[in-house]
Amino acid sequence: MSSKSAGLAKKLGYTNVKIYLQGVPGWKKAGQSVVASDAFIQKGNIILVDLRSEKESAAGHIARTVNIPYDELEDYLDDFDSKAPVVIYGDNAKGARKELAQAGIKGVSLIDGGLQGYQARGGKLVSGEPATEIEWVRKLGKGEVSSEEFLVVAEEGSATQVVLDVRGAEETVGGTFSNVITIPLDNLEARMAELPKDKEMLVHCTTGARAEMAHTVLKKAGFKSRFLVGDLSCEGGDCTVE
Repeated sequence: MSSKSAGLAKKLGYTNVKIYLQGVPGWKKAGQSVVASDAFIQKGNIILVDLRSEKESAAGHIARTVNIPYDELEDYLDDFDSKAPVVIYGDNAKGARKELAQAGIKGVSLIDGGLQGYQARGGKLVSGEPATEIEWVRKLGKGEVSSEEFLVVAEEGSATQVVLDVRGAEETVGGTFSNVITIPLDNLEARMAELPKDKEMLVHCTTGARAEMAHTVLKKAGFKSRFLVGDLSCEGGDCTVE
């Protein structure tokens, strides 16, 4: 989406326009932090962790919180599902993010402005003892395909399904899957005749945002489709999904 947005900006007269092509996956791979939206904190299928002391957390915490004091975090690392989106808050949030990333838990985000920022935006707290055990089950959203099913089709092929890569040409240079049709999202409507009507499209991009848009376009056109949500990275021609 950044390439298209940059093009629109130039048409509007902006001249100093740049694109960060690696996007959020590249930003996180470089060791940088990201923040979660308040809606995701409140309703997302996440593990929400309060790193403060038991006393501080009991006095006021965000609903659905698991209280894991920072100095005890190492004891809980094996309890995290590496695929779970994790949102953390507390005085040592940035340090905890690095520790979790080093343990292979990559989907970690912070709260913008911390707990004070959350409250300043109208976020509510609850009092009482929070949970102390991590419980999380992956839930697929409407129209989503699991990474396990997707990878089987992408790597082994299928008589009834096709993988559709909607990334741009500059992104597919690093590689793509072997059993795939590649059509950038911007060209999808004009090139639908290239897609087999009798097969289900399993759509992917780099994170899932464009894949979901493509899924909507395909459904309107009468195609059966689902989309993949996950961080895709390709190096040396090989692609992985996290």
